[in-house]
Amino acid sequence: MRITDFDLVSRPPTDSTIKNTEEDGPPLSQMTQESTATPPVDVGKKRMTINTMSSNLKKMQYAVRGEVVIAADRISDELRNSKEGTDYPFDHIIYTNIGNPQSVGQKPLTWPRQVLALVDLPEEVGVNHPQATKMFPADAIRRAKEIKSKMGGGTGAYSHSKGVRLFREDVAAFIEERDGGVPSEPEDIFLTNGASAGIGMIMQAIVSDENCGVMIPIPQYPIYSATIDLLGGKKVGYYLDEKSNWDLNLKELERSITEARAEGINVNSFVLINPGNPTGQVLSKTAVKDIVQFCAKHKLVLLADEVYQENIYDDDMEFMSCKRAAYETGLLERDEIELVSFHSTSKGLFGECGRRGGYMELVGFDAEVKDQIYKLASSFLCSTLSGQVMTSLMVRGPKPGDESYESHEAEMKSVYESLKRRSKIVSEGLNAIPGFSCQPAQGAMYCFPSVEMPPGALTAAKEKGTTPDTLFAVSLLEKTGICVVPASGFGQEKGRFGFRTTFLPSEEELKRVVGDVKSHYESFCQEYA
Repeated sequence: MRITDFDLVSRPPTDSTIKNTEEDGPPLSQMTQESTATPPVDVGKKRMTINTMSSNLKKMQYAVRGEVVIAADRISDELRNSKEGTDYPFDHIIYTNIGNPQSVGQKPLTWPRQVLALVDLPEEVGVNHPQATKMFPADAIRRAKEIKSKMGGGTGAYSHSKGVRLFREDVAAFIEERDGGVPSEPEDIFLTNGASAGIGMIMQAIVSDENCGVMIPIPQYPIYSATIDLLGGKKVGYYLDEKSNWDLNLKELERSITEARAEGINVNSFVLINPGNPTGQVLSKTAVKDIVQFCAKHKLVLLADEVYQENIYDDDMEFMSCKRAAYETGLLERDEIELVSFHSTSKGLFGECGRRGGYMELVGFDAEVKDQIYKLASSFLCSTLSGQVMTSLMVRGPKPGDESYESHEAEMKSVYESLKRRSKIVSEGLNAIPGFSCQPAQGAMYCFPSVEMPPGALTAAKEKGTTPDTLFAVSLLEKTGICVVPASGFGQEKGRFGFRTTFLPSEEELKRVVGDVKSHYESFCQEYA
């Protein structure tokens, strides 16, 4: 048998595979204990310390699970475990810090869970059980059988590193229908662990050195700033216009890229979040077309975060994908844009965050680059199979006439209409508080109000080495049990303060939240006047 270099690395050495020379040093059997001893380590010190670990990891910040949330979890544990009660004037934490719908009461949609249960179950107790039709609707059984026939080893086995072919075909068909017939190829689809994993993979491919710059909106969802910091790249911010409901304009984009390149930064990519997170805006078709043309003009890879495309509550707004905008402006036909778009089962109307389902579509990429991204995906083996199944069910639900069609549509409509009402409860309620300014939530799951801080809060925050909006958020948590994220964690203009909140808890609880925020802000202003 031929022994390769890889064999020598991966297998323990034997006498037949080791032939020493004087240059190699003595045989392993003759090496002394002194020569094989590890370098001395300071007594009481760990090999990895805060001083020796990755400096990029230490620099990385992820606000939605940061300081305030850590405090909230600690208080939640105290409330749950205390037998004698606590001094807090509330009995539970209201987590509005993260878009995690089912954690705050949203019920799972029935049909997708039925199909997933049947896919997970062994056939004899699932799809082929004699009583299956009495427990599950016929269309759920049919879909589960179709999925099981295409998966190979079931949900407990690895799949193709891009994802099960059937599911990628479902995604491609969904994109084609959404974009009015613009072609989509299953080979350009990667199923991922939520959108986050896809974003991480693309960022690893884009940030090739410490001089690479990625244009990101300010404010932005902190996975982008965190990943850029972790990879050692440069953040190039472009500001959204709060007074114009967080719109963007080409003049600001040109300012940002011109200044960055004047500083010697190699700006090679652009992040768009539409609908917006944390800002909740929905961009017009004209704005999306402006962005794809801007990226084509400056040779920027466009990362289109479109995970909230189903969450649009303004009747006058309509979602336009970056791919369709690129098609309608002729960029796809002329092969003048490189675009990757992301979607997820965590948002929309499914809210299946824990399933970790999502996809990304690569458009206009060089074939060799796609091969390298596939290699990277292969190093993670595959995304979770339950997430892949849920992604397929999100993009291809029951058809008209199917047994579950009407009930499934009714459940989704109920979720949507409630989200629409809740968006108004929070945005209008916060905007009515003196000292607050909150733009309407046209989409997504968040409001991002601006909050005037009393002078004493600015001084106190500086003395404590924190930001004024963090000071407010911690105070709000400790006095009311409401957990929000300081706006400073998302980026904002100098002198602005505020926070991001979801509108995912129940409608009744959100009404109480708005009232408690108002009362606490009044007392906070008195305390720090």
